[in-house]
Amino acid sequence: MTLATIAAFAAAESEHHGNVALETVGYGIVAIVVFAALGLVTASYRNVANRHAHKAEAYARAHANDVQQAGHGH
Repeated sequence: MTLATIAAFAAAESEHHGNVALETVGYGIVAIVVFAALGLVTASYRNVANRHAHKAEAYARAHANDVQQAGHGH
């Protein structure tokens, strides 16, 4: 056997004829998990301002005189 035939046999055995789409499914699963986690983080900040409406109203009453009545539409 020559070096060329040994290299040809080695190349033929190392070829892979599998399903390439199946090999990349893991990337899609990781992407879905990451986007779902980011979506949950984003959804957790929903309606945060209304959770403490009583504090905002108390602050507005306490500082009603501090508001300057100038500018656009004020």
